[in-house]
Amino acid sequence: MEQLLAFMQQQQETINTLQQQLLVIQTATITAATPAATPAPAPALVTVPIPEVVPPPKFNGERGQVVGFINACHLFMQMRMDQVGDRNKISWVLSYVQGGVAEI
Repeated sequence: MEQLLAFMQQQQETINTLQQQLLVIQTATITAATPAATPAPAPALVTVPIPEVVPPPKFNGERGQVVGFINACHLFMQMRMDQVGDRNKISWVLSYVQGGVAEI
């Protein structure tokens, strides 16, 4: 009976050794099969050209030009003066109000 127990213990040790060797081989195979991590290419930067915006024409106070002047000022400020404060925008608009009835 003791011989049988000794034989079983020896077989268990052999199984443990083989399992460890198998684990080493599997790990080496997985490591070799996995390609080296290469960084993904950076996305291409697309430069969008800023469209040209014509500043508003000088406004001389004529009623027929009010809507066009306001629209031109609004478009220009929207496209070019995004980060400008309200006081500076008002001063900028007033700099285009010149001549005619606007001088009164």
